[in-house]
Amino acid sequence: MNGTGSGDIRILAFAGSLRKASYNRALVRAAAEAAPDGMEVEIFGLEGIPLFDGDVEAKGFPERVEAFHEAIERADGLLISTPEYQHGVPGVLKNAIDWASRPPGKATILGKPVAIMGATPGMWGTARAQAQLRQALVYNRCPMVLQPEVLVAKAKERFDEDRRLTHDATRGFVRRLLEELGELVRRHAT
Repeated sequence: MNGTGSGDIRILAFAGSLRKASYNRALVRAAAEAAPDGMEVEIFGLEGIPLFDGDVEAKGFPERVEAFHEAIERADGLLISTPEYQHGVPGVLKNAIDWASRPPGKATILGKPVAIMGATPGMWGTARAQAQLRQALVYNRCPMVLQPEVLVAKAKERFDEDRRLTHDATRGFVRRLLEELGELVRRHAT
């Protein structure tokens, strides 16, 4: 995959939160630890990506945006963990997707296989944010893993004080999501 010749699948994982103690950043770390054999998960932080501005883009991608594009280009697939703010996708994540979808028709995100998950301290998981995120990814023709849905509700009960995932069933769902993403990547590589 991706010209490595090793057969390993490279996944770029990022969380739609800037907070260091974010449950979604913790979920991304847990996913990297739970990755199946033959899969490498690179974690990318969205901090430093400026708000999308067409005037800025016209002068060239800012350094952090260029780094994001390069990381997407290296990856065979994407794993996105989203919080849910006001029943939707956080601005930082939507902004990152906006930058990733540039330039139109030639963006590195176009057609990239994606899996989505999310964690929240609330009762309902992140279903609405995930649905909203899927809409933005459909625009970019990204094939997506549909099952299992990883909707981590009551995150405080699933992670310890150091934000380590301690809930075995959730870890199993995350691993299965990665396995499905691996299968999706393989299907779209042919």
